[in-house]
Amino acid sequence: MSKLLDQCRKPTGWLGRLFLWIMNLRHSKLTEWGLEQVSVRKGDAILDVGCGGGRTVRKLAAIAAEGKVYGIDHSEQSVAAARKTNRQGIAQGRVEIRQASVSGLPFSDDLFDLVTAVETHYFWPDLPGDMREVQRVLKLGGTLIIIAEAYKGGKHDMRLQKVAELTKMVFLTAEEHRELFSNAGYSDVRVLERPDKGWICAIGRKSP
Repeated sequence: MSKLLDQCRKPTGWLGRLFLWIMNLRHSKLTEWGLEQVSVRKGDAILDVGCGGGRTVRKLAAIAAEGKVYGIDHSEQSVAAARKTNRQGIAQGRVEIRQASVSGLPFSDDLFDLVTAVETHYFWPDLPGDMREVQRVLKLGGTLIIIAEAYKGGKHDMRLQKVAELTKMVFLTAEEHRELFSNAGYSDVRVLERPDKGWICAIGRKSP
């Protein structure tokens, strides 16, 4: 079980490729629901943190057709898969995929209109610090949205307790998501739930 969960954290080898394919399919509806909660404009500059197999990047690039979408992941396997998924957007210069950590984003300050993180914040090395690092690269008024299909107090709570015991994954309650954003200095914080699905998304804006 621990080895399988490690593949979720950092996919490697043939098993990693399989996980990326599964996650691309499994997270599609969750991602669509989350993205419905924020405004994505045609000319936006967008960053997807923990881009995995690249499906979210492709969705975003289709909406922000006159902007540019970046994806980062700390897994070499994920970067390769995301580049393959987005090869057309990359060829057009509208998509760029880099290998990097959320703890040290390779971008200048105040660059992005929107940062997305789908099913990835569980694994961030320093969650409070990484929230501030994301804020650094957001433009004033820019938005961070965290989208997840698992949270403490949700539909899958009993299962998550066992997962948390085996890993260093961090599961938060709805209120802890709100506090995470507020404590990092985000404003207009919203936390939305789909109890029937066990989905959650948390949204905050960078203000002066």
